[in-house]
Amino acid sequence: MSAQRIKNTSITIGDVTVNPGERKTIDLQIGQLYTHSELIMPVQVWCGHQAGPVLFVSAAIHGDELNGVEIIRRLLKVKSLKRLKGTLITVPIVNLHGFINHSRYLPDRRDLNRCFPGSKTGSIAGRLAYTFLNEIVQKSTHGIDLHTGAINRTNLPQIRANLEDDETRKIAEAFGSPVILNAGLRDGSLRAAAVKQGIPTLLYEAGEALRFDEVSIRAGVRGIINVMRELGMLRQLKNKVEHKTVEARASFWIRAEQSGIFRSLVSDGTRVVANKTLMGMISDPFGETELEIYAPYNGLVIGQMKMPLVNEGEALFHIARFPRSDIAEGYVEGFQEEIIADADLPYPTDDIPSLERS
Repeated sequence: MSAQRIKNTSITIGDVTVNPGERKTIDLQIGQLYTHSELIMPVQVWCGHQAGPVLFVSAAIHGDELNGVEIIRRLLKVKSLKRLKGTLITVPIVNLHGFINHSRYLPDRRDLNRCFPGSKTGSIAGRLAYTFLNEIVQKSTHGIDLHTGAINRTNLPQIRANLEDDETRKIAEAFGSPVILNAGLRDGSLRAAAVKQGIPTLLYEAGEALRFDEVSIRAGVRGIINVMRELGMLRQLKNKVEHKTVEARASFWIRAEQSGIFRSLVSDGTRVVANKTLMGMISDPFGETELEIYAPYNGLVIGQMKMPLVNEGEALFHIARFPRSDIAEGYVEGFQEEIIADADLPYPTDDIPSLERS
């Protein structure tokens, strides 16, 4: 029997088994709140008929990061999933409590992405991390974790990953974001816990908290589909499209040298020239003192502060450095045009029968 025709195996999440050819939604029980209501984590599993990798895609580990929720919703509408090889595990809202309350955190004010590997008998954050690691991550072969910038901060679509690992590099390049960062592992994060389990995992950053960004969402859907094709979970296109991406050799933050009213003069993806490109201004309310902001090195803006009111020392711009920042800027410009023009990507209204009243 050909390896491509090997029947898939069933997968059990919590106490629910999903057999080949089935699609099920599972509510993983995390604990009980003092309101007597259950704290759950909703999971949807697609188990393909044929064997293949097991990919988890997660979002809203920080409850106010919404782009990933919409990315997963649109991903699940992609028709080619009906011919899925392997298993897709989607968790659109990992931190349900934070999601309901528009908050990054859990009820105990903990950052879930600093609580892995968690504890079966610990705090809510610890139990949630433990459950996710044991019920989702350890049953997967690969992972993609979806994030945005924090409140009042934007991120250019980018992949952060351990590029020293060949398998991780392969799927990072396949994702097709314009920028890839070789990012170190942060203690307590999901990505660090997954990598320690030997599971190649990408972190996708794009947009800002509590906002939908159409380019970021469409890029996320396309990136996940690209990874699934690279892994053989979905059929490759007859004419494979090479998406241009560039690896940053380093990144740094430009911080406010004084408190005041901040005005940015550049957008994400803008190329900056060391000590020449005026990036922004900080002034007092009367405009009597004006501090000009320049980058100390050439690079590309991959994130920035959106709040006009800043204190001394706050991070204003995230700059990535490249061997050729002019080439990187061209990739970003081409990427944005590609994403908007890609007719194969689902729009937010694609599953609505009619937008007109009868």
